[in-house]
Amino acid sequence: MTALERIYLWNILKGMIITFKHIFKKKATIQYPEQQRSFSSVFRGLHILNRDEEGRERCTACGLCAVACPAEAITMEGAERLPTEEHLYREEKYAARYEINMLRCIFCGLCEEACPKDAIYLSQTFAPANYSRQGFIYKKEDLLIPHPKENPEAYRKALGERKAKNN
Repeated sequence: MTALERIYLWNILKGMIITFKHIFKKKATIQYPEQQRSFSSVFRGLHILNRDEEGRERCTACGLCAVACPAEAITMEGAERLPTEEHLYREEKYAARYEINMLRCIFCGLCEEACPKDAIYLSQTFAPANYSRQGFIYKKEDLLIPHPKENPEAYRKALGERKAKNN
């Protein structure tokens, strides 16, 4: 070991040079409420239960999304559609109860791939913070996309850059 290495002066100078280089680089920090970070087009955020063009729910409670979920975050119960509910549900069977536990979800997108009716997809919105565990269990009412005929502006906003698929 040389005398220069023994007193650690060279290592201190190397550290100071690295620090000095970083002073002039662009900062990664953004001012969040005023500035929004742009996400990749393949970003997987909050789950959305989709509707068709007439506003009927696409989900048929087949359970494929719940089976495909490796974290077992999705629970659902199916029910039969009544003759008076044809304007609400697309198929004869529908999800009477649909819940996603966001504390268990790993945002893998397997539920989206497993769905044959394009009833669920992961949007470009990230999950908001909450103060209790119950706030992270999203029910069907929280997940449903706004009605396309009653609230078309909110529907387009919730749909985002995603193209509506017709089944």
